[in-house]
Amino acid sequence: MKTIGVLGAGKIGEALLSGLLHGGYSPDDLVFTERYPERAAELTKRYGVRAVDVRTAAEWADVLVVAVKPQDIEPLLDELAPAISHHTLVVTLCAGLPTALFERRLPEGTSVVRVMPNTPMLVGQAMSAISPGQHAVPADLAFVEELMSHVGKVVRVPESQQDAVTALSGSGPAYFFYLVEAMIDAGILLGLPRAVAAQLIIQSAVGAATMLAESGEHPVTLREAVTSPGGTTISAIKELEKHGVRAALLSAIEAARDRSVELGRAHQPE
Repeated sequence: MKTIGVLGAGKIGEALLSGLLHGGYSPDDLVFTERYPERAAELTKRYGVRAVDVRTAAEWADVLVVAVKPQDIEPLLDELAPAISHHTLVVTLCAGLPTALFERRLPEGTSVVRVMPNTPMLVGQAMSAISPGQHAVPADLAFVEELMSHVGKVVRVPESQQDAVTALSGSGPAYFFYLVEAMIDAGILLGLPRAVAAQLIIQSAVGAATMLAESGEHPVTLREAVTSPGGTTISAIKELEKHGVRAALLSAIEAARDRSVELGRAHQPE
């Protein structure tokens, strides 16, 4: 079993540590970095995993998982570059940042795999898309696929599609939360207590997602099964179409894709 260093122990980094431990990794096979000592001590107490500095992680681990915010990547790469071995596999979870950035800043020949997960990783239900850099071999991609399977489902895509993935599934949970928030407000407007409205909508969302995942039916087919002629649902759908909800979603996801592209361009060489 490879040793793994998680660089950045925010929510995503912590979720990965938790998933790996539940998946059979020993605390002795893992280390993590964390800038705040109180947070580091809390995680070590919770999981039994050692907190170290970036150089120690780079020298010790076979695999380094970069889980910092995109705006924090430059100083991290400055620390990594002199310490990392070119045999180390680097797995980046940073939204918008291409593998070329890591390959350019780290020792020549470093294997890099780009991953776009999402926040349901916190409950073991992430959707992660993985893409190899130019030096990654099939065994590297297979390892990362197995690694991320501890916290959800995994799909392989060309790196050219990662900005679209970021917009669709990376940011996707926020769109669902936004919709659920609006539907709960609608329930309150119609006279339901907030707690009841929330219970109704959350369970409806869970049930609908389960039907999508397990039935194999197209979303249109499932929607039509709820939409009776002249009934309540078609009246609601008519209003959604009149207010351009479908078009707004398309525009929103395009805007998220464009922002992901901008994040990558911000780190291109001048």
